Amino acid sequence: MGLTLNTYRSLVCVFMTLLPSLCYSQDTYVSSRAAYYGSPDCYGTPTGACGYKTYGSTINNGEVSGVSFALFRNGTGCGACYQVRCKYAPHCSEEGTKVVVTDHGEGDRTDFILSTRAYNKLARPGQAEVLFAYGVVDVEYKRIPCQYPGYNLVFKVHEHSKFPEYLALIPIYQGGVSDITAVEIWREDCKEWRAMRRAYGAVWDMPSPPEGAITLRFEVSGSKWVELKGVISSEWKAGATYDTSIQLD
Repeated sequence: MGLTLNTYRSLVCVFMTLLPSLCYSQDTYVSSRAAYYGSPDCYGTPTGACGYKTYGSTINNGEVSGVSFALFRNGTGCGACYQVRCKYAPHCSEEGTKVVVTDHGEGDRTDFILSTRAYNKLARPGQAEVLFAYGVVDVEYKRIPCQYPGYNLVFKVHEHSKFPEYLALIPIYQGGVSDITAVEIWREDCKEWRAMRRAYGAVWDMPSPPEGAITLRFEVSGSKWVELKGVISSEWKAGATYDTSIQLD
């Protein structure tokens, strides 16, 4: 029987050495387990730990997942995409499901707590009822590029922002297999870059942001910086979105 995602959430904070392979598309599958969580409309949850809100429940047609601490990586893993397929030949499809990480959740030795829509995709036609009866299944997974045809990387002003005292940003439509590992804002008055704080999940924030149009830069997978001049309007407001005109790969 599927449980709510909150049942699986872990509050334990652990520092871990991350495997480099988790930052890139994988050629081989890793063995694990997956469960599912229920929701009224079978989509994801809008209260996920990544901070995506409604975007996190409907992106990828609701085929989303909460992931273990090892894959969540203190929020760096938010927005990553994985192909997950179960390993019961009579009941499981060959392709399985392709999910976007929108939350943190752990169960009984699981790496994935899938939305109902994603879990359903694990099954062959007519076999979904069997997998739902199991509740938890053995799976194999690999990281794959995220694909959002027609969408560039977008920075959204998070709903918790308050103009002009407090600015929180969240990247959405993060394509490819790249991770955003740091975000900085240019302070023209000081002629220097100031780091935004990873508030939680994929949310980056800064109290007392600079006035005027905001120039920011972000670090990709810990190695490359991308600068966006004046990308955030001088009159930004909570909920507004700003297209970067770039796509990550």
